Amino acid sequence: MTGPVTVYVPRDAAARSVGADEVAEAITRQDATDGRRIHLVRNGSRGLLWLEPLIEVALPSGRVAYGPVEPEDVPGLFGSGFLEGGDHELFLGPTEEIEFLKRQQRLTFSRVGVIDPLSAEEYEASGGLAGLRQALQMTPDDIVAEVSASGLRGRGGAGFPVGIKWKTVLNTPSELKFVCCNADEGDSGTFADRMLMEGDPFLLIEGMVIAGLAVGATEGYVYIRSEYPDAASIMTAAIEIAERHGWLGNSVLDSSHRFDLHVRIGAGAYICGEETAMLESLEGRRGVVRSKPPLPAIKGLLGRPTVVNNVLSLAAVPTILSAGATAYHELGIDRSRGTQVFQLAGNIRHGGIVEVPFGITLSELVEGFGGGTASGRPIHAVQVGGPLGAYLPADRLDLPMDYEAFAALGAMVGHGGIVVFDDTVDMAHQARFAMEFCAKESCGKCTPCRVGAVRGVEVIDKIIGGIEPVANIALLEDLCQTMTDASLCAMGGLTPSPVRSVLEHFPDALYHKSQVKR
Repeated sequence: MTGPVTVYVPRDAAARSVGADEVAEAITRQDATDGRRIHLVRNGSRGLLWLEPLIEVALPSGRVAYGPVEPEDVPGLFGSGFLEGGDHELFLGPTEEIEFLKRQQRLTFSRVGVIDPLSAEEYEASGGLAGLRQALQMTPDDIVAEVSASGLRGRGGAGFPVGIKWKTVLNTPSELKFVCCNADEGDSGTFADRMLMEGDPFLLIEGMVIAGLAVGATEGYVYIRSEYPDAASIMTAAIEIAERHGWLGNSVLDSSHRFDLHVRIGAGAYICGEETAMLESLEGRRGVVRSKPPLPAIKGLLGRPTVVNNVLSLAAVPTILSAGATAYHELGIDRSRGTQVFQLAGNIRHGGIVEVPFGITLSELVEGFGGGTASGRPIHAVQVGGPLGAYLPADRLDLPMDYEAFAALGAMVGHGGIVVFDDTVDMAHQARFAMEFCAKESCGKCTPCRVGAVRGVEVIDKIIGGIEPVANIALLEDLCQTMTDASLCAMGGLTPSPVRSVLEHFPDALYHKSQVKR
């Protein structure tokens, strides 16, 4: 062996939470003891969370993986010759041949876990900036047209076409416009935004600069929730590096275009996932939703035209510009085009990131990739789209991941979070949880949400307690309809979805509770 061997240990927060830092320290100590010389890289996570800390060794034939590794495993790994790909009980083989990864089609996550997140050189060498360089050769109208032709829809939850939003900002005259990235990823069971910011921050930066070119904005903000300190730290460092390399600043890649980017930390309010509440927070006020119209695209941050997209939406743009809208549009089904980054969580055997084209079924995700429940018991329910998403029963797992197919069933794809429950779950409690969550997280601006959620908890408690269950279930259904029709934003409007799904798909849950209490 002629040079140092490169060893990758994730710096991703999920890997660190199960001991990645301690493993990295143990590897460094053992390497010093053995008198060898390794090149240790702290990469992002590959997204195989049940195998974290997953370490990789770069061999001439490619990278091989070991995991999950604990600090006390390190001496044994060195003893088995893991720097040469030696056999060990934790040996997983070539990383790219691991079935969970091999079956994916990663576009947005193609570099996450592969490169050093803060290496500008590795980013460029792996195709980074190709989209931005292409965009610099195009007119703003052509950039917007390309994004529109790709079929990209917002990955934050609403699924609104990104190109239409950008066109509105482009066509709204103003001397000052903004691009705001909503990284307030608050849905239960979601972590893709965090992993991308920690594993490939330059991709998000590139996407935001392209958005700025498209609409004529010269300033951007990444709004990150306070619960993501690692992501905030890495994004801040990446922005500083991008500025030094001329990717940001007065002359983007030596062009006449200027774009400045800043990180702002939210206080952890779920409502700030809603775009206008986020804008209020960015302006220094409490996160409260604004009435619409006017849309943020016309009157957003500081009253100026503003693009508001989430992390995955903006991070998809560089690929669309570099590979072309047609290539992106060829993936997916119907009006759901491209890939989606699904996040498998809850009671699931193999949790983590799965990026595949739209159209894959829920069953293929939770059973094919996820391996079923971690408990080994039958799947009873799956919630897609965060805490405001519907609970789907096990006999509906054939549903394709498609915005319209989910909407037809009263459900939503949302941010791609998938939470699995086995047959021990208490669905009456899950219905109550939805109302309780809204009661705690409502910004309080409108009465249907602020008061309706509190009354919803009270009514469900009466049903569970066996108090006039038939009348109170009718009252609950009426309350859900009022919240849906009259709430100011999606927070109150969607809170009834999980409650209704329990009533529709698990009707015995509430009735049984009420009968037991009587």
